[in-house]
Amino acid sequence: MTTDGPHQIMIRKHAPGLRGNLTRHADRIAYYGNGLLRQIIPFALHRRRTEQLLREIPDPAHADEIARRVAYYIRLDTPFDASDAPRIAEIDRSKSRYFIDLDQHSRGFGPDRRLHTLFGDVTHVPDRPTIVKSRPVGAQNANSVLLNLNKLRHYRLVADPIPFRAKAAAAVWRGSAHTEARRALVRSFYHHPRFDIGHTSGKIDDLPPKPRLSQTAQMANRYFISIEGNDVATSLKWSMASNMLVMSPALRFETWFMEGLLEPGRHFVLLRDDLADLEEKVAHYDAHPEEAENIIVEAHRWIEQFSNAAKERLIAARVLERYFSLSGQM
Repeated sequence: MTTDGPHQIMIRKHAPGLRGNLTRHADRIAYYGNGLLRQIIPFALHRRRTEQLLREIPDPAHADEIARRVAYYIRLDTPFDASDAPRIAEIDRSKSRYFIDLDQHSRGFGPDRRLHTLFGDVTHVPDRPTIVKSRPVGAQNANSVLLNLNKLRHYRLVADPIPFRAKAAAAVWRGSAHTEARRALVRSFYHHPRFDIGHTSGKIDDLPPKPRLSQTAQMANRYFISIEGNDVATSLKWSMASNMLVMSPALRFETWFMEGLLEPGRHFVLLRDDLADLEEKVAHYDAHPEEAENIIVEAHRWIEQFSNAAKERLIAARVLERYFSLSGQM
């Protein structure tokens, strides 16, 4: 009996259309089914698997990367007290996706070790070391310990068969305009003759919502505008995996995807916060498509580092191992 399944494959490109919808539905069933199955298997068996995983010597080709990523996700370097934190067996289950993802990695450390968790879109740094999905980008975020939580939503990618130069020379954005940055994008470019920019619910001034666009429909365009929402832009991952050129203002939040390490001009095109240079940037890359294609190649390389499921499990286990070690539990 095993709980290893499709939900552990971090990057999986779905085909568009009906077949893609069926694949996504199957992945969802497998994700929740494996989460339930994991609860049946005794803690002792999970512990043996985790101990074996932590004893394994990583492939030399990945050893440095693994060490760097663990150090990036958990920046703590001094002991701390977690004696008032919930035990692993008592972790809040009300946000099921967050619980399933945390449980996948924490269960192997036994039911009694303690850790603080904060589920949801986290945009502040907790006052004590805490497992989170997201945190502010910056040097003062050590108490925010990143794990790959809510990954069913964040790592669902669609295959893009259209090369950059074969796409429409337009910029696209669809989404819920619940932040001022998104509302400003809609106000500025809703009626643009070459762009397809619009919100999907409510009204912004006198601008009604536009129809939703599937990822496949959005990928018919060359330029994807990424605007952060409550924390990170969920769409950043799938758009960087496409053959679109991603454009975004400076990134303020990060997750397991390490958005804080993405380099403007290498992995995406940096826009001004007020988006006043969007037309200029689109015109530049229309005139220099080879530059756009070089950025897209680098974006794909960034995505690829998350595609090895065994490596991702090891990194997560080492993050938790360091958390428990620094809190005097190992």
